Amino acid sequence: MAMEMRLPVARKPLSESLGRETKKHLVVPGDTITTDTGFMRGHGTYMGEEKLIASVAGSVERVNKLVCVKALKTRYNGEVGDIVVGRITEVQQKRWKVETNSRLDSVLLLSSMNLPGGELRRRSAEDELAMRGFLQEGDLISAEVQAVFSDGAVSLHTRSLKYGKLGQGVLVQVSPSLVKRQKTHFHDLPCGASVILGNNGFIWIYPTPEHKEEDAGGFTANLEPVSLADREVISRLRNCIVSLATQRMMLYDTSILYCYEASLPHQIKDILKPEIMEEIVMETRQRLLEQEG
Repeated sequence: MAMEMRLPVARKPLSESLGRETKKHLVVPGDTITTDTGFMRGHGTYMGEEKLIASVAGSVERVNKLVCVKALKTRYNGEVGDIVVGRITEVQQKRWKVETNSRLDSVLLLSSMNLPGGELRRRSAEDELAMRGFLQEGDLISAEVQAVFSDGAVSLHTRSLKYGKLGQGVLVQVSPSLVKRQKTHFHDLPCGASVILGNNGFIWIYPTPEHKEEDAGGFTANLEPVSLADREVISRLRNCIVSLATQRMMLYDTSILYCYEASLPHQIKDILKPEIMEEIVMETRQRLLEQEG
């Protein structure tokens, strides 16, 4: 049995240019953000002795007069229109309970999903009895947030062909604060795999389907064997996403693709070694800064 021994190595400091570009105003609970009374209080802050004080650990964000603190590690707070990936935890009367990394279980109503074949009609008692045939405990789904209730619970819908039951792939869980909000969260990467970047921090990586119409949405999961080449691409992408999340970098299609390209000289199993991870993420960060600048 092969064994690898590693000795502690002093961490290299970030280069000055990278440090200067990515510098943020970080606070911990109880830190004074500002003593100026002209600012409006946002999420993660409270007023005390005419000072604006942080109530969570994170980075300070300012939008005009509004000051809020974006927590570095948090549960998912749903917003209408968000794309989420979730796991069915319970089948109830006319609804499914879904785990979406939020404080409370999300709800997917029977009336909020397409029937097989895209039929448009009222849901009957037969549909209710067949619910476990559509989705059962343990199934993974992609969905959109339809509504957020007053207690923070989220109601989902899958009324589009791009949403529905997920087939074969790999699920990666990261902090929701690391997923960048974009117009689309479904990406077909040129390396031969696709990703769904859920706003709730659940990321689904799967082989790009050849026929979009057959694979999009619905209840039929493609259970064909996945080729070795596709499995290697998916494994490399998974390790790249874990590396970016470990180094607290924002996750979106460009950063994932740059990280994938930077990791190609290394074996898949070596990507998660601390020194290689740091090297790959540093190269990715440098390319992103060059692209922006």
